[in-house]
Amino acid sequence: KKMAAAEGVSETQSSETESPKLSDLLDYGWKVFDDVDTTNEPTGSHPIQVKVKRGIIQLEEATRMAAQLDLFSRNEELEEIATADLKYLLLPALLGALTMKQVNLAKRLEQVQKARAYFVDFLKRCKEYDIMKFELPNSVESPDGNSNETSEDLGNGPPPSFHPPDLIAMATQRQAKIERYKQKKATEMKLSEIKAAVESGQAEDEIVRDFYLLNVRKWITIAVEEIESIDQEMEILKRMNVLKKHSAEPPQRQQQRPPMKPFILTKDVAQARVFGAGYPSLPTMTVSDWYEQHRKQGMLPDQGIPRSAADVDNEEREKEEKERQIENDDEEALQKARDWDNWKDTHRRGYGNRKNMG
Repeated sequence: KKMAAAEGVSETQSSETESPKLSDLLDYGWKVFDDVDTTNEPTGSHPIQVKVKRGIIQLEEATRMAAQLDLFSRNEELEEIATADLKYLLLPALLGALTMKQVNLAKRLEQVQKARAYFVDFLKRCKEYDIMKFELPNSVESPDGNSNETSEDLGNGPPPSFHPPDLIAMATQRQAKIERYKQKKATEMKLSEIKAAVESGQAEDEIVRDFYLLNVRKWITIAVEEIESIDQEMEILKRMNVLKKHSAEPPQRQQQRPPMKPFILTKDVAQARVFGAGYPSLPTMTVSDWYEQHRKQGMLPDQGIPRSAADVDNEEREKEEKERQIENDDEEALQKARDWDNWKDTHRRGYGNRKNMG
């Protein structure tokens, strides 16, 4: 059996170099996680972080030893794995869980990526052995076997576009979470019933095997939930990195507006010619040109203000009355118009306006 070989190699290494056994390394890392997960002390405190780091080192060493012993193979079935070897399936799951317990904001993206890789490795191994029915997370691998996401894409790419939520997918995910929660509670209940017998060392092989398989199924549920949480956190970290990158760039200079050139406003074309000849460096503009230019640009004070219906009706009635009087050869109206024309011929515009000194 592979376990016998593993224990034999571990005992040989222990006698020669006094290194811990493979089972001791796993048990130590497992105990560290249980202690950190249940403690009331803040996870970010120095003693807890030291304990987390030691647990990770022990589990990494156990992983290297398990890889050298080649405990698991894709060509074998679950029934072919020795009972004592089943617990080593938990190595990547425990590594991922302890990695998530690390607190370092500067390396948070790197930490969650590493933890996700551990959880995915654990789930893929469990999927190969068909330990439990579950779906691998999306974007685990691309068709060519490479990961769809890279560290470069996570921090340097443009902000991800917004997509409306898929209500059907959200309902499906919610139902899946409910099912996983029920499975997790049922598994924990069974584990609590047989845990004491296994730890006492007096349980039969069948009970011990069931105990480790139940733990593996429990961690499958935990790993799926952790990956969903990690994916959400990675999206937030991506956006934060993009914002930091853009904020670090020097601000772009605003496009300077061209300076406004002065001009002389004249009453008529004749004055425009005189001023233009005297001051060729300054452009000239008649009042009519100025008015027409501002009218086209919509810059006149009365532009955009709708007139009332009463004003429009009054103007229409006045025009109609004048046209009617002219058509009917109204002598009074014609005489009034002639007198107004004669008066304008003999009096300049503004005559009699003493207020403005005209």
